[in-house]
Amino acid sequence: MRNILIAGNWKMNKTIAEAKEFAEAVKGCELSKHTELAILAPFTQIAALKEALKDTDIKVGAQNVHHEPSGAYTGEVSVAMLKELGVDYCIVGHSERRQYFGETDATVNIKLKALIAEGISPILCVGEPLAARQMGQHLTFVGSQLVTDLAGLSDKEMEQLVIAYEPIWAIGTGETATPEQAAEMCGLIRGIVEGLYCDRDIIAEHIQILYGGSMKPENAADLLAKEDIDGGLIGGASLKVDSFLELATIANEA
Repeated sequence: MRNILIAGNWKMNKTIAEAKEFAEAVKGCELSKHTELAILAPFTQIAALKEALKDTDIKVGAQNVHHEPSGAYTGEVSVAMLKELGVDYCIVGHSERRQYFGETDATVNIKLKALIAEGISPILCVGEPLAARQMGQHLTFVGSQLVTDLAGLSDKEMEQLVIAYEPIWAIGTGETATPEQAAEMCGLIRGIVEGLYCDRDIIAEHIQILYGGSMKPENAADLLAKEDIDGGLIGGASLKVDSFLELATIANEA
């Protein structure tokens, strides 16, 4: 049985003081043996969160990284810098990074390899825009992303990877894919992974696939009930203590 991962993507929100307050409020959360919680925070908050949550099972992650180990990349952060902070996860290829900052499938691929080499688990984001969904090209669109994003990754490297399906049209809009739509795409993703790797059954069966389009307490149970959905990459609902803890409770019971 795959664990359920509830990963809160805070995006560009909260101060260090607010992050500490949040951590204190959630650190007593009880998790079942198959539930994982993670907070993916802005760089400035990572050290404070790691300290506040050090005696808990709650993981801490970053939202971006540069693939080069060092150099003249003003404003960027390297994998080694994240490793020094004890980061567990790092988002790669989020649709907002692709849209606003020029992230491509080629750069995503390089970042995945750099993170995995240092033992940090990437959360790879893939998903289609509204136009592709309306034209019935959503399966082809996401399949193409995956083939390029995962190019050259070995079976062993894939063991560290988490994939998040985030329909772009459902991010921050309040819209949500139906459980059936989400399950269809997550099943496709698992099938593509199975077709790409030698140890097909092992990798495809064990890889965690999250849903990342406006999951919240109101719809989480229906989404998590689907066989191929192993958790959520949570935006707005992860910013409030009550809703984050409610999602953890739902995951415990899934």
